[in-house]
Amino acid sequence: MLTRRRLLQTGLALGGFAAAPRLAGSPLVAEAQTRCPVGDLEIDIRRLLDDPIIHPDLGNGIGTNIQGPSLIEVPDWIPRPLGRYYLYFADHKGSYIRLAFADELGGPWTIHPPGALHLETSHFLTEPPPVPPEERERLEATPSRGEGVPSVFLSATQPHLASPDVHVRRERRQVVMYYHGLEGLRYQRTRVATSPDGLRFTARPEILGRSYFRAFPYRGFWYALAMPGVVYRSRDGLSGFEEGPTLFEPTMRHAAVLRRRNRLFVFWSNVGDNPERILLSTIELSDDWRNWTAEGRVDVLRPEWAWEGAELPRAPSVRDAINIRVNQVRDPAIYVENDRVYLLYSVAGEAGIGIAELTLRC
Repeated sequence: MLTRRRLLQTGLALGGFAAAPRLAGSPLVAEAQTRCPVGDLEIDIRRLLDDPIIHPDLGNGIGTNIQGPSLIEVPDWIPRPLGRYYLYFADHKGSYIRLAFADELGGPWTIHPPGALHLETSHFLTEPPPVPPEERERLEATPSRGEGVPSVFLSATQPHLASPDVHVRRERRQVVMYYHGLEGLRYQRTRVATSPDGLRFTARPEILGRSYFRAFPYRGFWYALAMPGVVYRSRDGLSGFEEGPTLFEPTMRHAAVLRRRNRLFVFWSNVGDNPERILLSTIELSDDWRNWTAEGRVDVLRPEWAWEGAELPRAPSVRDAINIRVNQVRDPAIYVENDRVYLLYSVAGEAGIGIAELTLRC
């Protein structure tokens, strides 16, 4: 039995091969990553710990639904940071964006009880929207979608904040957070907030697009991939997002992105998979963004450990929050440091956050 906080030495890799020495940062491998078909990539996964880094036992009001991670290294212009790293996350139906801090990626992580952004200052609804009588009757009559899944009526009407996507904008000396909330009955959208220190965020009122933004800069624009694979583009990344093509099927859930030159690696999960797991597709970033297409689909990570839900019965997942432990991993996020790539993800459905080092080789 691995002891708590011990680094996993052997690694876990797809296809039965052990984790190899890190090569992701070499120019040769970076070049190969831009040319290799996604089905030919070798993908090594090494969990950093034999436990989640964020879990309900950390307390301080974070609750038991834990999902939607986004990790940054605190920029050097911020005086007296809480720690070297800030990790933002959410309760799928919660009222604020959570925040934890640490000096090492493997922790220990400490919860910052005030969080980072609250519903009251988000410009999203703070009270349930009005529901016409016929629509209320229809929603309330919808059968249960399974144990631990909120009712359709609750999901359609509950104000919440979730899906932080946080970026250090050095040229602006700002920390920028995309997040989503409820704008109307069954209507979720994304806004953005900015902060001078990563702790106190000021939300902007403009609606940017659909929910679950994952943004990245490329050739003078900021692009975002929203659920289910809808591409947006903006000059400054803060306003005026233009909607482009939809690149994935409606069953796509949440995504994370990693750009290597003119290729975008998209990590995502698919509603209905059994078990739901982290997948990888790629997008060739051609000159005309309206002609982008997603290619391939390979497994990256699935539940392998009890803390990831592997000991629980397998069943197809459904779209929405999940408030019991299940055999699923979801909500990928990518963090890069010195060319080392890390994958964060929600474990056992939405019961905590794990972290693994990721190596792609051709």
